[in-house]
Amino acid sequence: MQDTRITPAVAATAALRVPDQHARPRSPRIDGWTLGILALAALFTSPMFAVLGIALDNSGDAWAHLASTVLGTYIGQTLLLLTGVGTGVLIIGVSTAWLVTLFRFPGRHVLQWALLLPLAMPSYIVAYAYTDLLEFAGPVQTGLRQLFGWHGPGDYWFPEIRSLGGAATFMSLVLYPYVYLLARAAFVEQSQNLWDAARGLGHGTWSCFMRVAMPLARPAIAVGVLLALMETLNDFGTVDYFAVQTLTIGVYRVWFGMNNAPAAAQLASMVLVLVLVMAALEHVARGRRRFQFSQSAPRRDPIARLDGTRGVLAFLACAMPVALGFAVPAALLGFSAIGSEPPADVSTIGLALNSVAVAGVAALACLCGGLFLAYGARLSGTSLVRAATRLASIGYAVPGVILAVGVLIPAAALDNLVDGFMRQYFGAATGLIFSGTLYALVFACTVRFLALSFGSVEAGLTKITPNMDAAARSLGHRPGGVLARIHFPLLRGSLMTGAMLVFVDAMKELPMTLILRPFNFNTLATHVYEYASYEAFEQAALPALAIVAAGLAPVITLSLGFTGSRRSSNEMTS
Repeated sequence: MQDTRITPAVAATAALRVPDQHARPRSPRIDGWTLGILALAALFTSPMFAVLGIALDNSGDAWAHLASTVLGTYIGQTLLLLTGVGTGVLIIGVSTAWLVTLFRFPGRHVLQWALLLPLAMPSYIVAYAYTDLLEFAGPVQTGLRQLFGWHGPGDYWFPEIRSLGGAATFMSLVLYPYVYLLARAAFVEQSQNLWDAARGLGHGTWSCFMRVAMPLARPAIAVGVLLALMETLNDFGTVDYFAVQTLTIGVYRVWFGMNNAPAAAQLASMVLVLVLVMAALEHVARGRRRFQFSQSAPRRDPIARLDGTRGVLAFLACAMPVALGFAVPAALLGFSAIGSEPPADVSTIGLALNSVAVAGVAALACLCGGLFLAYGARLSGTSLVRAATRLASIGYAVPGVILAVGVLIPAAALDNLVDGFMRQYFGAATGLIFSGTLYALVFACTVRFLALSFGSVEAGLTKITPNMDAAARSLGHRPGGVLARIHFPLLRGSLMTGAMLVFVDAMKELPMTLILRPFNFNTLATHVYEYASYEAFEQAALPALAIVAAGLAPVITLSLGFTGSRRSSNEMTS
């Protein structure tokens, strides 16, 4: 299925797409655009190769110590967390997508876009909010003890919030929109004729869902689950707060606790291998199957109306993820922010300005890099260029902690090299130029979120016919002129979407900001993490609300765009 709508999931999977095997490969041609793409690919993949290079160094007895103590725990809990989150997002995302696509029930028109709202809520903020609500000293357990006369934990049972199960539950509540978005797009694009043919053969609703809809939507669903699992691997705030011993936490502790860069890089390499294995398993499971939907066939429309008890159940099934993943945490943040006084030495406005500065520069860098890569690939189209663009945008699949390792250690070595040179030949110390500065943080954000802008621009370019390029070139315009005069005006929507997605993700990025930020430099995300770690959730509520508010803009834009594209599709096929 070929879907050119610009969505976060489509943009994020730019590096995971399978090239058209029927396209005739072009002969390699080395020009300025090709050299530029190769240079950018080398630059943006340098952190990953740096991690692999550092992992080859001798870590002493640290690795043997890890293997005999906590390595098994790191691997086991990581796999269990991935299994729990994968199962949760699959069930929630597919079931809600199927309900709002196939059935009419009260509240459906609101819920079909409201189900995307948890995308605006970082998982670590949801974890902080629910812990404050459900922990032993929180209002829920306190109310239960007062209501039933209980005195302590020995008098009643209550699920442990800070646990592996709690982390998997809360992460599923905010990551399921990845599956919902792609699954719903796949269900909508399926031809009504397929459904009618299955019904004509005597299959009921459930049988049609399992035998027709699910097999056709499986590639899209698999990519959505894969994206959610990559976000799970990238998570640091939730697993750290809940004391879940994952490989990501292990990299952080080995690096800062044991001060052993090779051992940390070796753990990071295991995470990279795990990411590649997940992508490879999805590709192998898909095999050679290809799914093509006719553009002229009528699209899926709701065919049944659910009233009474069934309508209420369908409404609750779709409303609960929205309530638990967005409405309840947002309400808790609002109540905590009301009446709480921020620390005297902290300015929320200053934190917001720091976050906006980092996110804005990263968005601009990703926009320029994504536009150059996408347009250069359009001009060349060779296998070498396509491979380089996919490789350059693969950073989205790499957890932030691993990218921080790959950026900071080489940057520190480069700082030492420059400082030694300046001291020896000019008698002047340069200090920190690359590491410990905003340059390193912005570069890491650019590497990680480049896929978002690249995917958005590439999706926009697919809507522009190559005949326009040929016409402009026949009038004597060079590729740069065609880009400036033809493509740039037509790509404004795609460019704004890509920049918005990068901006919001950089605003709520925690692990890279926590590791790479300069001294005495805080953002909204690091402030929320620090005060939540001190159990001062009320003082972190207002900055957390600011992060959520920033994330609402692209989610609303996305939901409106999806509704608009759905309406246009119906008009074209009617």
